[in-house]
Amino acid sequence: MTPYRTKILIVDDDPDIREVIRDRLKAMRFEVMVASDGIEALAKLREDAPSITLLDLQMPKKGGLEVLKEAREEGLETTAIVITAYGTIDKAVEAMRAGAYDFLTKPFSPGHLEVVIGKALEREGLRRENLLLSAEVKGKDQPIIGHSPLIRNAVELVKRAAASHSTILLLGETGTGKEVFARAIHQWSPRRDKPFVVVNCVALSEELLESELFGHERGAFTGAHRMKQGRLELADGGTAFLDEIGDLKPRLQAKLLRVLQEHEFERVGGTKPIRVDLRFVAATNRRLDKAMREGLFREDLFFRLSVVTVPLPPLRDRPEDIVPLVNHFLARLCGELGKRIKEITPEGWELLKRYRWPGNVRELANITERAVVLSEEDRITSDDLPLGGIIGSSGFAVLEAPAGFHEAVVVYKRQLIRETLQRFGGNQSRAAGALGLQRTYLSRLIKELHVREKN
Repeated sequence: MTPYRTKILIVDDDPDIREVIRDRLKAMRFEVMVASDGIEALAKLREDAPSITLLDLQMPKKGGLEVLKEAREEGLETTAIVITAYGTIDKAVEAMRAGAYDFLTKPFSPGHLEVVIGKALEREGLRRENLLLSAEVKGKDQPIIGHSPLIRNAVELVKRAAASHSTILLLGETGTGKEVFARAIHQWSPRRDKPFVVVNCVALSEELLESELFGHERGAFTGAHRMKQGRLELADGGTAFLDEIGDLKPRLQAKLLRVLQEHEFERVGGTKPIRVDLRFVAATNRRLDKAMREGLFREDLFFRLSVVTVPLPPLRDRPEDIVPLVNHFLARLCGELGKRIKEITPEGWELLKRYRWPGNVRELANITERAVVLSEEDRITSDDLPLGGIIGSSGFAVLEAPAGFHEAVVVYKRQLIRETLQRFGGNQSRAAGALGLQRTYLSRLIKELHVREKN
C-alpha cells in the first residue's frame, strides 16, 4: 500500500503539466507540493524535505540541472526524477550524473509515472533505512528469554498492547531489558514494516538531543551548515523508543507533549509544522511519581506516555531465568567468538545463581561474555566469574553494618561500585561495562553515592 505521508514535489513551469501530475499523485494518496521554477523548488526542498522530487529540466530563472547541483551542495536529500522532452535525452543523462535517480520523457502515460514513482519509493525506503541503521542494528533479533511467571506476564501484557496504537511506558531497573521489550512491541505491532528508532534521552546534551529528536534548519545554530531531518521525522509511520525518558529536560518535555497531542513539531530554527504518524514507547528506571512531586517531570506528559504501563521485573526476582539466559548468551557468544564451551561447572552455576545481579540481564550478559573470552578450556569455572569475592553467605557482598534496608542498598551499591572501579584501575567506561550499566548512569550513581557519603 502506498504510504499516505510520503511527500512529492512537482517542479514544472507549465501549469497544465503540474495539475495533471498533481491530480494523479493525489489519487495515489501522496502528499503533493508544487513549484513553478527552480528558485521556488529550492525553497520547498529546504523547508519541506520532500521524499521525491519530479523536476523539469527546462525552466526560467533556474533550470533543473542548477537545482540538482545546488541541492547536492547544500545536502538536501531527495530522490530526484527529472522530466525532459524527446530530443533532450542527453540532458537527462547529464542530470543523472548530477544526482538524479531516474527520468521521464514527455509525454508519459499514468502507468509509466506509477512505475517510476514505485521504483523511487523503493530507493527512498532504502535511503531512510541506511540513515537509521547504524544505531539500530545491534539491538535486532534479541528474543525475550525466560519462563518465570513474572516475565511471562510482562510478555503477555505487551503482546496485547502492541496491537493498538497506544503509548506504552516500560518501568524497570537498568539492564532489565526495556529496549528488548520495545523492539518486541514494534515487531508485534501493525507498524512492524516501518522504522523503529531509539533515542536515548540522557546520552546527549539538551541542545544536541533537541536536534536529534526534531532535526534542524540550515543556519539554526553554529555548525548547522545544512538542514537535518530529526529521528522522529525519519521514523514517520513507525515506532519511536524514548529511553531514559525520566531524564528529559522540562523544555523538551513540553515539545514532546505537543508531538503526542498534535502529532506535529517544528525543526530547530524552523517555523513550519511537520506532521508525523508515530507510536511511542518510553522507558525509565526512575520513579516518575517522585519526579512529578518534585516538579521535574510534567504530569500531563506522564499521563500521555503511560496509557499502558508495563513493569519489568529485576533479575533477582526471577532467578529461574538465569539458566536459560546464560545458555542463550553462551550459544550466541560461542558462535561470534569461535569458541566451544561445553559446560559450566557446578561451582560456577552456584555463583551465578547466588549473585544478586544489580545490573540485571545486561550485567549477566557482560559477565558471561567475560567468562567466555577468558576461559582457557572448553568449560567455564568459578575462577572465570568475577563474583566469588563479593558474594557472602546471603548472596550479597559483605557490607559494613547498615542502619536499615534502604541504607543497606546504598552501602551495597557503594561497595560494589568501589570494588569494580578498583578492578579496572578507575576506568569508569570499563567498570560500567562490567556492571551492565551505561557510562552516564554510572557517573550519576558515583556522584549520588559520594553525596551520601558526605552527609
